[in-house]
Amino acid sequence: MATVTLTQENFEQTVSGEGIVLVDFWATWCGPCRQFGPIFEEASEKYPDVVFGKIDTDDQQQLAMAAQITSIPTLMAFRDGVAVFRQSGALPLSALEDLISQIQNLDMDDVRKKIAESEQK
Repeated sequence: MATVTLTQENFEQTVSGEGIVLVDFWATWCGPCRQFGPIFEEASEKYPDVVFGKIDTDDQQQLAMAAQITSIPTLMAFRDGVAVFRQSGALPLSALEDLISQIQNLDMDDVRKKIAESEQK
């Protein structure tokens, strides 16, 4: 599956659905972003069951501000509508594949339980 362009219009619907969604915040002028882009694209071909979304921070400034993006590239991961990962910096393909594996193996009932516990404090 190729990457999907995310905008204010489709972001919430995309990340709140079932399954895994990886979001790459990037910009055309960003060297590390251009380095990470082909890696992200390659992973999208290897994992057709994962949604790979890209957000151009210059084009979608309000979305980048809402996500509190302060450096790019920033990778965010959602599973079943829950944000489960966020990191700035380009990843090598092996690290990205390892991250996807970890997200696939998450016990989402446990994740939701921990979120609920932290919100009660």
